Amino acid sequence: MADELFAAFGGGLLGVLGGGGLPGYQREGDREIVRFGEQVPNLIDRAEAFSAWAADRLRPHLATLEVCHVRDPWSALPVVARDDRRYRVVYEVNGLPSIEMAHTWPWASPAALAKIAELERYCLARSDAVVVPSRVIAGALERRGVPAGKIALVPNGAPVPGPAPRPAGAPDRYLVYVGAMQPWQGVDVLLRAFARLADLPGLRLVVCASVPERRAKPVRRLAERLGVADRVDWRFTLPHHEVAAWLAHAQVSVAPLTGCARNLDQGCAPLKVIESMAAGVPVVASDLPAVRELLDDRVHGRLVPADRPAELARAIRILLEYPDEARALAARARDRIAAGLTWGHSRAALAEVYRTITRRDDEGRWC
Repeated sequence: MADELFAAFGGGLLGVLGGGGLPGYQREGDREIVRFGEQVPNLIDRAEAFSAWAADRLRPHLATLEVCHVRDPWSALPVVARDDRRYRVVYEVNGLPSIEMAHTWPWASPAALAKIAELERYCLARSDAVVVPSRVIAGALERRGVPAGKIALVPNGAPVPGPAPRPAGAPDRYLVYVGAMQPWQGVDVLLRAFARLADLPGLRLVVCASVPERRAKPVRRLAERLGVADRVDWRFTLPHHEVAAWLAHAQVSVAPLTGCARNLDQGCAPLKVIESMAAGVPVVASDLPAVRELLDDRVHGRLVPADRPAELARAIRILLEYPDEARALAARARDRIAAGLTWGHSRAALAEVYRTITRRDDEGRWC
């Protein structure tokens, strides 16, 4: 999505987290990329160090900067805090740390989370536009006092791919899960559901995890306790084109999101669901408001109550037993993505946000 920002304004500066041996600075045509590489063990200390780093990178550009697009409160703070700013600020909210940290870091104190929530409110109030990927997140922000007219829906998207070669070593029949391993993703629910499908010969589960192998230790131990470890294939931090191939050849893609506050109250925009629909693979997902924005039950896929392994297993079994119906669901889901949820559609919506907030009158003043 940064491409849309730089295309609209003829280049720019992208400040991101570093790591993985990537350089601290690089230039690609009309854009510069700078990476924060300081190793700070404590999460809050690291976030504040990143905020100070972002402020330093911002300072040389204050006279010429037109739009600053931020994605978290620590990036936003040095951008919105200046009373003399000449630029406009777009705050993209994919999640709220004050909510997500309660799940990722359960030992975080209520006082610390309250301070982060106050930081979020300050940055949201001082931004010129707020971009969200789902209506559920928009509703959560409205309940926090953000005016509805300030919020723009820019959904996540996916390309509609052509045929992909079958991955080397892929099982004949497999379910696939794509994504991270946080508790709210529901991988434990999926493993419990998969244990109920032990009577289906040759069926395997492929987990394409977006995290390093060490981050999957808890769920791998659960697979061992459930007696399914020998039927689960793990793939870690695969490049995107390889993930797409695993999706394309799966019998069913499963998105077992849990019914926790992070997914219900804050909301989410599950990219795994969109990419599975685009790949033309049947989808079984948790029946959550954010998921219902993307697919209709029995039209584009199957929705099941969250946190119900037995219901999840039953829905998967039905799709496996009725392959013609599964293919029809997948085809309609693919058409749904092509008609309105590609990245091209998302970029067009974001471009309209930029045009709206940078509109000026005949004398050059902001409208």
